[in-house]
Amino acid sequence: MTNNLPTVWTLKPHTEAKHDLLRRYLGGWFPILSRYRGRVVFLDGFAGPGVYDRGEPGSPVLALETLLDHSHLSRMAECEFLFIFNEWNKDRYASLERVIEDLKQRHGGLPSNVKVGLYNKNFTDLADSILQQIEGKNLAPTFAFLDPFGYKDTPMEVIKRLLSFDRCELFIYFDFNSAMRFSTSGVVDTRFEALFGTEEFKYAPEGGAERKIFLHDLYQRQLSEVCDFEYVQSFEMINEKNRTPYYLFYCTCSLKGLATMKEAMWKVAPTGEYRFSDLLAGQPILFGTDVDTQPLQNELARHFAGKTVTITQVEDYVVGYTPFAKTHVKKKTLKIMQ
Repeated sequence: MTNNLPTVWTLKPHTEAKHDLLRRYLGGWFPILSRYRGRVVFLDGFAGPGVYDRGEPGSPVLALETLLDHSHLSRMAECEFLFIFNEWNKDRYASLERVIEDLKQRHGGLPSNVKVGLYNKNFTDLADSILQQIEGKNLAPTFAFLDPFGYKDTPMEVIKRLLSFDRCELFIYFDFNSAMRFSTSGVVDTRFEALFGTEEFKYAPEGGAERKIFLHDLYQRQLSEVCDFEYVQSFEMINEKNRTPYYLFYCTCSLKGLATMKEAMWKVAPTGEYRFSDLLAGQPILFGTDVDTQPLQNELARHFAGKTVTITQVEDYVVGYTPFAKTHVKKKTLKIMQ
Protein backbone atom coordinates (compact mmCIF):
# COMPACT_ATOMS: atom_id res chain seq x y z
CA MET A 1 0.00 0.00 0.00
CA THR A 2 1.50 3.31 -1.02
CA ASN A 3 0.84 6.68 0.54
CA ASN A 4 -0.70 8.29 -2.54
CA LEU A 5 -4.11 8.92 -1.04
CA PRO A 6 -5.70 12.35 -0.55
CA THR A 7 -5.99 13.89 2.89
CA VAL A 8 -9.26 12.03 3.52
CA TRP A 9 -10.06 8.88 1.59
CA THR A 10 -12.66 6.12 1.21
CA LEU A 11 -12.94 3.52 3.95
CA LYS A 12 -12.03 0.10 2.57
CA PRO A 13 -13.58 -3.16 3.83
CA HIS A 14 -10.28 -4.50 5.15
CA THR A 15 -9.70 -1.28 7.11
CA GLU A 16 -13.22 -1.50 8.51
CA ALA A 17 -12.40 -5.04 9.63
CA LYS A 18 -9.25 -3.86 11.43
CA HIS A 19 -11.24 -1.13 13.15
CA ASP A 20 -13.93 -3.57 14.24
CA LEU A 21 -11.21 -5.76 15.75
CA LEU A 22 -9.67 -2.78 17.49
CA ARG A 23 -12.97 -1.68 18.98
CA ARG A 24 -13.88 -5.15 20.20
CA TYR A 25 -10.46 -5.76 21.71
CA LEU A 26 -10.23 -2.42 23.50
CA GLY A 27 -13.68 -3.01 24.94
CA GLY A 28 -12.15 -5.87 26.90
CA TRP A 29 -8.63 -4.47 27.36
CA PHE A 30 -9.60 -1.20 29.05
CA PRO A 31 -11.43 -2.72 32.04
CA ILE A 32 -8.90 -5.56 32.46
CA LEU A 33 -5.89 -3.21 32.73
CA SER A 34 -7.71 -0.54 34.71
CA ARG A 35 -8.29 -2.97 37.58
CA TYR A 36 -4.59 -3.40 38.25
CA ARG A 37 -2.87 -0.28 36.91
CA GLY A 38 -3.09 3.40 37.75
CA ARG A 39 -2.35 4.40 34.16
CA VAL A 40 -2.70 2.80 30.73
CA VAL A 41 -1.74 4.10 27.30
CA PHE A 42 -3.28 3.66 23.86
CA LEU A 43 -0.82 4.60 21.12
CA ASP A 44 -1.93 5.08 17.52
CA GLY A 45 1.32 5.60 15.66
CA PHE A 46 -0.26 6.32 12.25
CA ALA A 47 -3.55 7.93 13.21
CA GLY A 48 -4.47 9.45 9.85
CA PRO A 49 -7.03 12.26 9.47
CA GLY A 50 -9.43 10.76 12.04
CA VAL A 51 -12.29 10.47 9.56
CA TYR A 52 -13.11 9.02 6.12
CA ASP A 53 -14.71 10.71 3.15
CA ARG A 54 -18.23 9.61 4.08
CA GLY A 55 -17.87 10.66 7.68
CA GLU A 56 -16.93 7.26 9.09
CA PRO A 57 -14.74 7.51 12.22
CA GLY A 58 -11.04 6.72 12.04
CA SER A 59 -9.12 4.63 14.56
CA PRO A 60 -8.49 7.51 17.04
CA VAL A 61 -12.22 8.24 17.33
CA LEU A 62 -13.07 4.55 17.62
CA ALA A 63 -10.52 4.06 20.40
CA LEU A 64 -11.66 7.10 22.39
CA GLU A 65 -15.35 6.38 22.02
CA THR A 66 -14.86 2.74 22.96
CA LEU A 67 -13.76 4.03 26.35
CA LEU A 68 -16.15 6.99 26.66
CA ASP A 69 -19.19 4.87 25.77
CA HIS A 70 -18.06 1.86 27.83
CA SER A 71 -20.67 0.51 30.23
CA HIS A 72 -17.97 0.20 32.91
CA LEU A 73 -16.52 3.70 32.48
CA SER A 74 -17.57 4.84 35.98
CA ARG A 75 -15.81 1.82 37.49
CA MET A 76 -12.55 2.81 35.78
CA ALA A 77 -12.41 6.31 37.29
CA GLU A 78 -9.31 5.52 39.38
CA CYS A 79 -7.24 4.74 36.28
CA GLU A 80 -5.75 7.42 34.02
CA PHE A 81 -6.12 6.74 30.31
CA LEU A 82 -3.64 8.43 28.00
CA PHE A 83 -4.38 8.39 24.27
CA ILE A 84 -1.43 9.24 22.02
CA PHE A 85 -2.41 9.97 18.43
CA ASN A 86 0.41 10.58 15.97
CA GLU A 87 0.12 11.62 12.32
CA TRP A 88 3.13 12.79 10.31
CA ASN A 89 1.31 14.26 7.28
CA LYS A 90 0.53 17.92 8.09
CA ASP A 91 -2.82 18.09 6.27
CA ARG A 92 -4.03 14.87 7.88
CA TYR A 93 -2.78 16.06 11.25
CA ALA A 94 -4.81 19.27 10.88
CA SER A 95 -7.87 17.15 10.10
CA LEU A 96 -7.14 14.94 13.12
CA GLU A 97 -7.01 18.00 15.40
CA ARG A 98 -10.44 19.13 14.19
CA VAL A 99 -11.94 15.67 14.54
CA ILE A 100 -10.71 15.21 18.11
CA GLU A 101 -11.93 18.69 19.09
CA ASP A 102 -15.37 17.88 17.63
CA LEU A 103 -15.42 14.64 19.62
CA LYS A 104 -14.66 16.50 22.84
CA GLN A 105 -17.49 18.94 22.19
CA ARG A 106 -19.96 16.14 21.43
CA HIS A 107 -19.14 14.52 24.75
CA GLY A 108 -19.17 17.77 26.68
CA GLY A 109 -15.46 17.47 27.34
CA LEU A 110 -13.41 14.50 28.51
CA PRO A 111 -13.47 12.95 31.99
CA SER A 112 -10.63 14.16 34.20
CA ASN A 113 -8.91 10.76 34.00
CA VAL A 114 -8.88 10.71 30.16
CA LYS A 115 -6.03 12.58 28.46
CA VAL A 116 -5.29 13.02 24.74
CA GLY A 117 -1.91 13.88 23.24
CA LEU A 118 -1.69 14.80 19.54
CA TYR A 119 1.65 14.59 17.74
CA ASN A 120 2.83 15.49 14.25
CA LYS A 121 6.00 13.41 14.07
CA ASN A 122 7.73 10.64 12.18
CA PHE A 123 7.02 7.46 14.14
CA THR A 124 10.67 6.87 15.03
CA ASP A 125 10.94 10.43 16.34
CA LEU A 126 7.77 9.93 18.37
CA ALA A 127 9.19 6.76 19.92
CA ASP A 128 12.43 8.58 20.80
CA SER A 129 10.43 11.41 22.38
CA ILE A 130 8.38 9.03 24.52
CA LEU A 131 11.48 7.15 25.67
CA GLN A 132 13.24 10.38 26.60
CA GLN A 133 10.25 11.44 28.71
CA ILE A 134 10.25 8.19 30.69
CA GLU A 135 14.04 7.83 30.94
CA GLY A 136 14.90 5.63 33.90
CA LYS A 137 11.27 4.59 34.36
CA ASN A 138 8.94 2.02 32.87
CA LEU A 139 6.40 2.83 30.19
CA ALA A 140 2.86 2.38 31.52
CA PRO A 141 0.98 -0.64 30.12
CA THR A 142 0.54 0.28 26.46
CA PHE A 143 -1.46 -1.01 23.53
CA ALA A 144 0.29 0.15 20.35
CA PHE A 145 -1.74 0.15 17.14
CA LEU A 146 0.65 0.52 14.19
CA ASP A 147 -1.04 0.70 10.81
CA PRO A 148 1.43 2.43 8.46
CA PHE A 149 1.40 2.91 4.72
CA GLY A 150 3.71 0.25 3.32
CA TYR A 151 6.90 -1.05 4.91
CA LYS A 152 9.09 2.01 5.55
CA ASP A 153 8.10 3.39 8.92
CA THR A 154 8.08 0.59 11.52
CA PRO A 155 11.68 -0.55 12.12
CA MET A 156 11.97 -3.64 14.29
CA GLU A 157 14.54 -1.95 16.52
CA VAL A 158 12.18 0.96 17.25
CA ILE A 159 9.37 -1.42 18.19
CA LYS A 160 11.78 -3.25 20.49
CA ARG A 161 12.93 -0.10 22.29
CA LEU A 162 9.44 1.31 22.69
CA LEU A 163 7.51 -1.77 23.78
CA SER A 164 10.04 -3.78 25.79
CA PHE A 165 8.24 -2.93 29.04
CA ASP A 166 5.87 -4.94 31.20
CA ARG A 167 2.34 -5.36 29.83
CA CYS A 168 2.98 -3.62 26.51
CA GLU A 169 1.12 -5.06 23.52
CA LEU A 170 1.31 -4.55 19.78
CA PHE A 171 -1.21 -4.79 16.95
CA ILE A 172 0.67 -4.20 13.70
CA TYR A 173 0.08 -4.25 9.95
CA PHE A 174 2.68 -6.15 7.94
CA ASP A 175 2.85 -5.19 4.25
CA PHE A 176 3.11 -8.75 3.00
CA ASN A 177 2.53 -7.86 -0.66
CA SER A 178 5.66 -5.68 -0.73
CA ALA A 179 7.66 -8.30 1.13
CA MET A 180 6.75 -10.90 -1.49
CA ARG A 181 7.66 -8.55 -4.34
CA PHE A 182 10.88 -6.95 -3.12
CA SER A 183 12.55 -9.12 -0.49
CA THR A 184 15.08 -10.60 -2.93
CA SER A 185 15.14 -7.77 -5.48
CA GLY A 186 18.00 -5.87 -3.86
CA VAL A 187 16.30 -2.49 -4.43
CA VAL A 188 15.02 -1.76 -0.91
CA ASP A 189 17.42 -3.79 1.24
CA THR A 190 18.08 -0.99 3.72
CA ARG A 191 14.36 -0.53 4.35
CA PHE A 192 13.79 -4.25 4.70
CA GLU A 193 16.73 -4.67 7.06
CA ALA A 194 15.03 -2.13 9.33
CA LEU A 195 11.61 -3.72 8.88
CA PHE A 196 12.75 -7.27 9.71
CA GLY A 197 15.68 -6.38 11.96
CA THR A 198 17.83 -8.84 10.02
CA GLU A 199 19.17 -9.56 6.52
CA GLU A 200 17.62 -13.00 6.39
CA PHE A 201 14.80 -11.81 4.10
CA LYS A 202 17.39 -11.93 1.29
CA TYR A 203 17.33 -15.73 1.50
CA ALA A 204 13.60 -16.11 0.85
CA PRO A 205 12.78 -18.83 -1.73
CA GLU A 206 12.12 -17.48 -5.19
CA GLY A 207 8.37 -18.02 -5.27
CA GLY A 208 5.26 -19.94 -4.36
CA ALA A 209 4.08 -21.16 -0.98
CA GLU A 210 7.62 -21.63 0.35
CA ARG A 211 8.40 -17.93 -0.14
CA LYS A 212 5.16 -16.93 1.57
CA ILE A 213 5.77 -19.16 4.58
CA PHE A 214 9.41 -18.07 4.88
CA LEU A 215 8.64 -14.33 4.99
CA HIS A 216 5.66 -14.70 7.31
CA ASP A 217 7.59 -16.91 9.73
CA LEU A 218 10.64 -14.64 9.66
CA TYR A 219 8.64 -11.56 10.64
CA GLN A 220 6.75 -13.51 13.30
CA ARG A 221 10.00 -14.90 14.73
CA GLN A 222 11.61 -11.46 14.86
CA LEU A 223 8.65 -9.99 16.73
CA SER A 224 8.99 -12.81 19.23
CA GLU A 225 12.76 -12.98 19.64
CA VAL A 226 13.86 -9.38 19.07
CA CYS A 227 10.91 -7.67 20.76
CA ASP A 228 10.55 -10.41 23.38
CA PHE A 229 6.82 -11.04 22.96
CA GLU A 230 5.84 -14.44 24.35
CA TYR A 231 2.80 -14.80 22.09
CA VAL A 232 2.75 -13.60 18.48
CA GLN A 233 -0.47 -14.41 16.65
CA SER A 234 -0.81 -13.66 12.95
CA PHE A 235 -4.02 -13.26 11.00
CA GLU A 236 -3.96 -13.44 7.24
CA MET A 237 -6.11 -10.98 5.33
CA ILE A 238 -7.45 -12.49 2.11
CA ASN A 239 -9.09 -10.08 -0.32
CA GLU A 240 -11.83 -10.54 -2.93
CA LYS A 241 -9.21 -11.78 -5.43
CA ASN A 242 -8.18 -14.54 -3.01
CA ARG A 243 -4.79 -12.89 -2.48
CA THR A 244 -2.98 -11.90 0.69
CA PRO A 245 -2.18 -8.17 0.72
CA TYR A 246 -1.09 -8.16 4.35
CA TYR A 247 -1.03 -9.86 7.72
CA LEU A 248 -2.09 -8.50 11.08
CA PHE A 249 0.18 -9.47 13.95
CA TYR A 250 -0.97 -9.27 17.55
CA CYS A 251 1.89 -9.48 20.06
CA THR A 252 1.64 -9.84 23.82
CA CYS A 253 3.09 -11.54 26.88
CA SER A 254 -0.39 -11.99 28.34
CA LEU A 255 -2.37 -15.15 27.69
CA LYS A 256 -5.47 -13.30 28.87
CA GLY A 257 -4.84 -10.55 26.34
CA LEU A 258 -4.39 -13.13 23.59
CA ALA A 259 -7.65 -14.80 24.60
CA THR A 260 -9.43 -11.44 24.35
CA MET A 261 -8.02 -10.80 20.87
CA LYS A 262 -8.98 -14.30 19.73
CA GLU A 263 -12.58 -13.71 20.80
CA ALA A 264 -12.58 -10.43 18.86
CA MET A 265 -11.19 -12.11 15.74
CA TRP A 266 -13.83 -14.81 15.71
CA LYS A 267 -16.65 -12.29 16.16
CA VAL A 268 -15.67 -10.28 13.09
CA ALA A 269 -17.53 -12.26 10.45
CA PRO A 270 -16.05 -12.54 6.95
CA THR A 271 -17.69 -10.84 3.98
CA GLY A 272 -17.11 -11.21 0.27
CA GLU A 273 -14.41 -8.52 0.41
CA TYR A 274 -12.07 -9.85 3.08
CA ARG A 275 -11.44 -12.98 5.09
CA PHE A 276 -9.33 -13.74 8.11
CA SER A 277 -7.49 -17.00 8.04
CA ASP A 278 -4.71 -18.84 9.80
CA LEU A 279 -3.06 -22.23 9.60
CA LEU A 280 -2.99 -25.17 11.98
CA ALA A 281 -0.79 -28.11 10.97
CA GLY A 282 -0.90 -26.89 7.38
CA GLN A 283 -4.69 -26.66 7.30
CA PRO A 284 -6.37 -23.31 6.63
CA ILE A 285 -8.66 -22.07 9.39
CA LEU A 286 -11.23 -19.56 8.18
CA PHE A 287 -12.71 -17.21 10.75
CA GLY A 288 -16.48 -16.98 10.70
CA THR A 289 -19.71 -18.19 12.25
CA ASP A 290 -19.43 -21.79 11.03
CA VAL A 291 -16.48 -23.19 12.96
CA ASP A 292 -14.84 -26.37 11.68
CA THR A 293 -12.96 -27.73 14.70
CA GLN A 294 -11.70 -30.90 13.02
CA PRO A 295 -8.16 -29.48 12.67
CA LEU A 296 -8.24 -28.58 16.36
CA GLN A 297 -9.45 -32.05 17.33
CA ASN A 298 -6.56 -33.55 15.36
CA GLU A 299 -4.05 -31.19 16.98
CA LEU A 300 -5.24 -31.86 20.54
CA ALA A 301 -5.20 -35.61 19.96
CA ARG A 302 -1.63 -35.33 18.69
CA HIS A 303 -0.30 -32.89 21.28
CA PHE A 304 -1.82 -34.50 24.38
CA ALA A 305 -1.53 -38.14 23.28
CA GLY A 306 -0.99 -40.42 26.30
CA LYS A 307 -1.31 -37.56 28.82
CA THR A 308 -3.82 -36.72 31.51
CA VAL A 309 -4.48 -32.97 31.49
CA THR A 310 -6.99 -30.52 32.92
CA ILE A 311 -9.50 -28.50 30.93
CA THR A 312 -7.55 -25.36 31.84
CA GLN A 313 -4.35 -26.81 30.38
CA VAL A 314 -6.18 -27.63 27.16
CA GLU A 315 -7.74 -24.16 26.99
CA ASP A 316 -4.39 -22.45 27.58
CA TYR A 317 -2.75 -24.49 24.83
CA VAL A 318 -5.58 -23.71 22.40
CA VAL A 319 -5.38 -19.98 23.09
CA GLY A 320 -1.59 -19.80 23.06
CA TYR A 321 -0.68 -22.07 20.18
CA THR A 322 -3.60 -22.49 17.79
CA PRO A 323 -5.82 -20.08 15.83
CA PHE A 324 -8.86 -21.12 17.88
CA ALA A 325 -10.43 -19.39 20.88
CA LYS A 326 -11.24 -20.61 24.38
CA THR A 327 -14.94 -20.76 23.55
CA HIS A 328 -14.23 -23.44 20.94
CA VAL A 329 -12.81 -25.94 23.42
CA LYS A 330 -15.51 -27.61 25.49
CA LYS A 331 -18.70 -28.08 23.47
CA LYS A 332 -17.34 -27.61 19.95
CA THR A 333 -14.22 -29.76 20.31
CA LEU A 334 -13.84 -31.90 23.44
CA LYS A 335 -17.48 -32.97 23.56
CA ILE A 336 -17.26 -34.17 19.96
CA MET A 337 -13.99 -35.99 20.65
CA GLN A 338 -15.53 -37.63 23.71
